[in-house]
Amino acid sequence: MVRALYLHVPFCVRRCRYCDFSTAAARHGDVLMASYGAALRRLVGEARDLGLIDGLETAYVGGGTPTMLGAEALASLVGSVGALPELSFEANPESLTDEVLAAAREAGATRVSIGVQSFNDRELKGLGRVHNAALARERVSAAVGSGLRVSLDLMCGIPHQTRQSWERSLAEAAVLGVGHVSCYPLMIEPGTPMERMCETGELPWPSDDTEADDMETAERVLGAAGLARYEVASYARPGERCRHNVAYWTGVEYLGLGTAAASMLGLVSYERLRRAVPSLPAPSSGAERLRLTVTSGARDVAGASSLAGLAFDVEQLSAREAACEDLMLAARMTDGISPELIARIRSLVGDGRVDDTVSGLLDKGLLAGGDGGRLVPTHLGWLLGNELYGPLWDLAHD
Repeated sequence: MVRALYLHVPFCVRRCRYCDFSTAAARHGDVLMASYGAALRRLVGEARDLGLIDGLETAYVGGGTPTMLGAEALASLVGSVGALPELSFEANPESLTDEVLAAAREAGATRVSIGVQSFNDRELKGLGRVHNAALARERVSAAVGSGLRVSLDLMCGIPHQTRQSWERSLAEAAVLGVGHVSCYPLMIEPGTPMERMCETGELPWPSDDTEADDMETAERVLGAAGLARYEVASYARPGERCRHNVAYWTGVEYLGLGTAAASMLGLVSYERLRRAVPSLPAPSSGAERLRLTVTSGARDVAGASSLAGLAFDVEQLSAREAACEDLMLAARMTDGISPELIARIRSLVGDGRVDDTVSGLLDKGLLAGGDGGRLVPTHLGWLLGNELYGPLWDLAHD
């Protein structure tokens, strides 16, 4: 059963230098944005008619910059989803107006995630962000006062960033009263302006050692302020974990609509979707989980009258691959890997190989025993993520 819904709004004022997401620069009032928002509302309604989203617990309107839609259109999109325990939307400071905050909350939004990245003007300029630090502070404060739960994103490994400026950004986030912070190291993606600037020497390449230090600093500063780490890049005050992201990490089915949106469906949900989209391939006899990505561009999504108008890439996972994917993702969280998940893996892979892999990770200090027989990632395991996640995923194959 689908319990999480993601809606992708790909529009931004301009693309940041580091961005390789499915986004496009647009102006407020763009006709394409209005058509795109209306199309997403139609697709949500069709998914509901199919019974695909009857069990929804969380939804997330991401991008891009959904607040580019404006107060009325964003509220209409949020309202089309209906009341949920958690309904988040992403925002950038420059388009997060008081009107947007009020309209989204009245329509049913419970949470806003703000792309701040830094509270340092030089760092923001280097990233190609539109806002400055003063605007970020002012808009985060307004969001905290709006009655919505507030999360913000911060980025480390930024050109010109120092350990002191990173600590100051972390401390400012905590002082502003947000309930959740996500911290990500800057990734230099192929084909982006930032890659070209690094290749020409205009900007330095990020250092893996510096990024590891920065993530340790985040845990120290945010933890001291009452935001506990619950996932490798996520920190929250008590009761403020992002339910939507937790769904991604715990094997919950989710549906993604909009250009480049991803879905993860079980067989029953996938067959429901196939009734509306007959071009989707039939699942193979060994498939247990299906991953889909919308390949239609923004204009095609905007012009789609129904789900059948969307194009998808489809990846089929066996029961063993699905279980090992859950295993790998569980190792990202402080809750760790449950005994039930280990038992499921053993039944599919075999006791000997699973025990050898787990013993190796325990011996290396990447996993440790936790409460109730759980296996939890250690501090070292998070710092050396690939050395932890790789062996767990390798159990998917002989």
